[in-house]
Amino acid sequence: MYDFSKQVILITGANGGLGSDVTKAFLAAGATVVETSRNIRATDFAIPGDLTNAESARQVVSAAISRFQKIDALVHVMGGFAGGQPIPETDNATWDGMMNLNLRAAFNILRAVIPHMRAAKRGRIVAISSRQAVEPAANLSAYNSSKAALVALIRTAALENTDAGITANSILPGTMNTPGNRKAMPGADPAKWVQTEHVADLVAFLVSDAGAEITGAAIPIYGRDA
Repeated sequence: MYDFSKQVILITGANGGLGSDVTKAFLAAGATVVETSRNIRATDFAIPGDLTNAESARQVVSAAISRFQKIDALVHVMGGFAGGQPIPETDNATWDGMMNLNLRAAFNILRAVIPHMRAAKRGRIVAISSRQAVEPAANLSAYNSSKAALVALIRTAALENTDAGITANSILPGTMNTPGNRKAMPGADPAKWVQTEHVADLVAFLVSDAGAEITGAAIPIYGRDA
């Protein structure tokens, strides 16, 4: 068990299928968890915000800093999935939607968080990408491309901020055992999928002192369906 009792962790997409388990893992380790998502109910520890909008992302970070004076780690879980058509049939709405949810939101929250981490001369950044970022499947061009770009963005953040003691890594899960995936694939065996609590454990490791020497990595976690 890690001890995050003195740390403030900002988790995006905190009330989603994976985000809920990531939040539980950090709370169990004593962290102060600041949750954000578009539809979350505002509380002392939850800040609603549309991260696809740069000003909204800045306001989320400013509110967290105002309340807790620091952000030790950003865990960017927020994302979306859409597709199912080959490239010529992929419409603008699908392309733009995937780029906004999976890339622009990450770009916006990184721009807002990194200056505070640099001022503190420490920080951890972990983003949830996808296996499709490095092993793209047919008929998912928008999703694949947005998740691949997210890996490149996080790698760039790692390169730009090693001098300030900030690490930045991405995780590449295969199909995860979430309520949405179970509903979408009722005939599959979710025991073979990636278990969300195991992804949460990996996130916690990367944020912990034990993960301090890992930065710029894109870490696969594919499950038994690999």
